[in-house]
Order: sequence, then C-alpha cells, then structure tokens
Amino acid sequence: MERNSSLWKNLIDEHPVCTTWKEEAEGAIYHLASILFVVGFMGGSGFFGLLYVFSLLGLGFLCSAVWAWVDVCAADIFSWNFVLFVICFMQFVHIAYQVRSITFSREFQLLYSSLFQPLGTSLPVFRTIALSSEVVTLEKEHCYAMQGKTSIDKLSLLVSGRIRVTVDGEFLHYIFPFQFLDSPEWDSLRPTEEGIFQVTLTAETDCRYVSWRRKKLYLLFAQHRYISRLFSVLIGSDIADKLYALNDRVYTGKTYHYDIRLPNFYQMSSPKIRKSPLTEHFRNSRPYCDK
Repeated sequence: MERNSSLWKNLIDEHPVCTTWKEEAEGAIYHLASILFVVGFMGGSGFFGLLYVFSLLGLGFLCSAVWAWVDVCAADIFSWNFVLFVICFMQFVHIAYQVRSITFSREFQLLYSSLFQPLGTSLPVFRTIALSSEVVTLEKEHCYAMQGKTSIDKLSLLVSGRIRVTVDGEFLHYIFPFQFLDSPEWDSLRPTEEGIFQVTLTAETDCRYVSWRRKKLYLLFAQHRYISRLFSVLIGSDIADKLYALNDRVYTGKTYHYDIRLPNFYQMSSPKIRKSPLTEHFRNSRPYCDK
C-alpha cells in the first residue's frame, strides 16, 4: 500500500510542472487528426456505422502518426499511432469484406429494404433468414392454397403481385406485396399441430413470394431467439392489419362480409356457414381482439 502511494506521489506531486507553455499552436495535421477523432466517434451502429467509425479513426491515427514523425519527432508517439492506424485499417477491410460478401437476389433486396431493415435487422441475420427460404413463382389464376384441401405446412410472404382470398367462391379481400399469405393459419396452430386452409388463395396476377417450410422455420426459431421474436412481431402486425381491414367488409344489410381466417369476428357472420375447427380455435383464444 505504501509502495502504491509512493508511486502516486512521484507521478503527481513530484512530477515537474510545466513552467512555460508553447506560444505557437501545433500544425494543421494535429488539428486535422483531432477533428477526425471527434467526427469518427459520432458514428452509428451496424455495419455501415462501423465502416464510418473505423475509416475516420484510422485517418485520425494516421494524421497523428505523421504529426509525431514530422513535428514532434517522437518515435513512441509515432509507433502507437501507426499501430492503431493498422488495427483500424484491418477492421475496416474485414467489415467491408463481410458487407461485400452479403448479396441477395432482387426479391430479397426488396424484402429487406421494405420490411426487415426498418426494424433494425442486420444483414448477417437477414442472410440467415434468407438461406432458410425459397423464392417461388405463382402464375396468374393458379392457387396457392385451396379451401379444405391444402395443408398448412409453410409460411409465405408476398413480394410482388396480388393474391385474391375467397371462401366458398365469395371474395373476401386481397393480399398485397410484403404481406403474409398465411399468417392467421400459422398463428392458429402449435408447432406439433396440423391443419388445412379454410380459404382459397388465388393469384390475381403473376406473383412471386418467399416461403419458409414450417419445420425448418421452427428449427431456425429454436436456434435464434432474435429471429423468433422478429417473426412474432411481423406476424402479429400482419394479423392486426387483417383485423382492421375487416371494417371494409361490413355491409348495411343483414349479413356481413368477414374473413373466415380471423374467427374472433365469426359471431358477426351469417349462420349459414359452418364453423370449422380452425374457427373454434381462434374463438377460444381472444388476445388479439381484447387488446
């Protein structure tokens, strides 16, 4: 303890105090380095934020190294600043290579910029999501799912085109780009349960959608909790949009137009249509309507 206090005393109390200060300011290179440090530390997060930070910090350390070599003539100051410049340069190259190596097809680029990037999803995470999916083309008037026949074994997100949703031949609503095709069906079943579509989904135009197989997606959720929470938010928002869209299908007559895939509103429908097990499942779980 006495040794530590003695060292502190030598550093603070007995260290020679500056008696005279330099009247002239340091050169422009020193001030440029300081400006680069200030601007560099104002960088954000994410890949591009890191590129911004390491590029400006690297330039700042390089200017400091030049200043130490030319003006101060101090080998130790030059060495430290040059080493830090090399570290920043290597970090910049590494991050730039990672960003450069992440390339997507046009559909995934649109999907990322429109849906995932606004939620703060990084490119490596989105690449993991994209590698677990496939892009499928659905020609005009072809069915994605048929009422009472198609099993619920995947989750799909429309990228381009328009999907028409019908039940017993009656039009319900459209599905537009960057909306899930089967979010209510996905949310209605537990991972171990199986079910079939209660509606028919038909391509109104030539469509392209991104699809994830059910079992493969649940495996991805088990491995990455962030991706699981991300899809929970996206699916919940999509279902909420469909609930709000029900207002457009209410008529002034005795019957109502409704979305059978959102059966919390099923009690508003005509009694002529039989209630399915999927409907009963939705009616027994009312969190989306009660909130």
